[in-house]
Amino acid sequence: MKALSDSSLSDKLGGMLCCRGSANKYSRLDAKLEKRMAEFKRGSSGQSNFKSIDSIIMRFPQFREELKNIRNVFDLYDEDSNGAIDREELKKCLQKLQLHLTAEEIEDLFHSCDMDGSEGIQFNEFIVLLCLIYLLKDPQTTSKIDSPQLEATFDTVIEVFLFLDKNGDGKLNKTEVVKALNEASPREKSPAHVSRNRFKEMDWDKSGKVSFRQFLFAFIDWVGIETDEEISLEQS
Repeated sequence: MKALSDSSLSDKLGGMLCCRGSANKYSRLDAKLEKRMAEFKRGSSGQSNFKSIDSIIMRFPQFREELKNIRNVFDLYDEDSNGAIDREELKKCLQKLQLHLTAEEIEDLFHSCDMDGSEGIQFNEFIVLLCLIYLLKDPQTTSKIDSPQLEATFDTVIEVFLFLDKNGDGKLNKTEVVKALNEASPREKSPAHVSRNRFKEMDWDKSGKVSFRQFLFAFIDWVGIETDEEISLEQS
């Protein structure tokens, strides 16, 4: 995983949260996510394809390629091609996916993913948005993202979170993350500062607890999805 720096994701997003004073805006959505993740954990019966943090890191190149494929979906709903999805474009996206959400639920999703306060969902934010939609959709309906490959990717990302969530309460704490980093290779434990940094990258608001939404932003940063700025530099 990437080393923590002064300009890390946690510092940037934590600063945005402080400036916007918006932590309470996420409480409803995070509570729903916590409940869903706890349900997934109970349903998994403790089984996981991941036995160590190394087995997760080895999948990063595959995660990177699969998540980059979302670019086509993003471009489809970014109707004005300005590099961001606004509220109206998001509503059309949800209608196309046959996901019937209330205005309050749509606003919660928008604010929870628009981390820079730009009033638009950037590509990396859109990946988080789609994963949250997939996780929160009613399992009794037939509504799907309509991409078996993408759904399989999101299922695997959820499994990574469940691997870290040792007590199955739907959120992460520092003890769980340290245990997950060290349990597979007890003779090669990560240095204490490395374990703390890994947790800090997820715990932007310094609450000591990490929601699935916070984990998603950090995970995408670890995997290393290209941003719009990086793509422009490559093309120039």
